[in-house]
Amino acid sequence: SFPTRRSSDLTMAKITVNESCIGCGTCVGVAPDVFEMNDEGLSSVIGDDVDSAKEAAESCPVEAIEVED
Repeated sequence: SFPTRRSSDLTMAKITVNESCIGCGTCVGVAPDVFEMNDEGLSSVIGDDVDSAKEAAESCPVEAIEVED
């Protein structure tokens, strides 16, 4: 088994999920190539498609997704 990674431990490109994440899964629905739900029920970054990440960030109800250009 793989060690559990907190969302703050994995950053790809310039996409991050901050501690505001409530685990609603909206980002996974919008950008499944960029986000997945981790073992803690929170979002983790798994891809680097900045355009998809921006769309997910706009959809996030708690503004937990940060995308830097």
